[in-house]
Amino acid sequence: MDDLEILEELGHGNYGVVSKVLHKPTGIIMAMKEVRLELDDAKFRQILMELEVLHSCSSDCIVEFYGAFFVEGAVYMCIEYMKGGSLDKVYGDGVPEAPLAYITKRVILGLKQLKDEQNIIHRDVKPTNILVNEVGKVKLCDFGVSGNLVASLARTNIGCQSYMAPERIKHTSPDVSTYSVQSDIWSLGLSILEISKGCYPYPPETYNNVFSQLSAIVDGEPPGLPQGKFGPEAQDFVRQCLHKNPSKRPTYRELLQHPWLNMYDDSQGQDMLKEMVDQAIEKSESESYHDKAS
Repeated sequence: MDDLEILEELGHGNYGVVSKVLHKPTGIIMAMKEVRLELDDAKFRQILMELEVLHSCSSDCIVEFYGAFFVEGAVYMCIEYMKGGSLDKVYGDGVPEAPLAYITKRVILGLKQLKDEQNIIHRDVKPTNILVNEVGKVKLCDFGVSGNLVASLARTNIGCQSYMAPERIKHTSPDVSTYSVQSDIWSLGLSILEISKGCYPYPPETYNNVFSQLSAIVDGEPPGLPQGKFGPEAQDFVRQCLHKNPSKRPTYRELLQHPWLNMYDDSQGQDMLKEMVDQAIEKSESESYHDKAS
């Protein structure tokens, strides 16, 4: 911790704070994520051992992992700093089709590489875990390499936004061994919808309570992309991801071969996303300036 200088807070949630930090010996700017949990030291050490495998994950679609340590009841993870932040800070009222296809392809490439090369299933695909830098490059973060960490978070996570697949919601045990690639593909489908609409596909305010919301996910008809704004190929892609029967959802390889992902040039999608990132950064910096001035 002595080698790190905290520059600013990037965000905070139920589990802790994310900070922009400077690693003084190397001059590298990093993002440091704090996760506070009620665990004993032995469990923390186990989590750190599991996280070490991230050093071997080298991919253009996955944030670089620098290391992890624990101090006084918290795990600290140091990862690549992505100036645009997570996609929920960027998507505004919704992302158009070309950058949406680009984002989707990058996420699938990252998920596929994790599974093929490290046998890691992400377990927590959602817009807040999809980051973008200042040039519009999209990368995955916070994948569930640590079963102990995922299980601990699941036990304390009572949120009103669930990206869990219906088969996971129905499973009464938080045991992470029941996760599958097909569960991540459902979460990907919901994430695509949220990024396209600018809001979570099952708005909490439209349900009496979290149980009726989860019931709608398990028993109701899956939502779709906004009609008229997205073409039939995009609609079909999301429909396949959100099939209620997990065995009928496509594989990563099949998704990458889907016509929708090959309709747009990657550079076109990245350039359009960069414009959205520029606007989001400008807005954030303006709000920060006014907050300090007031």
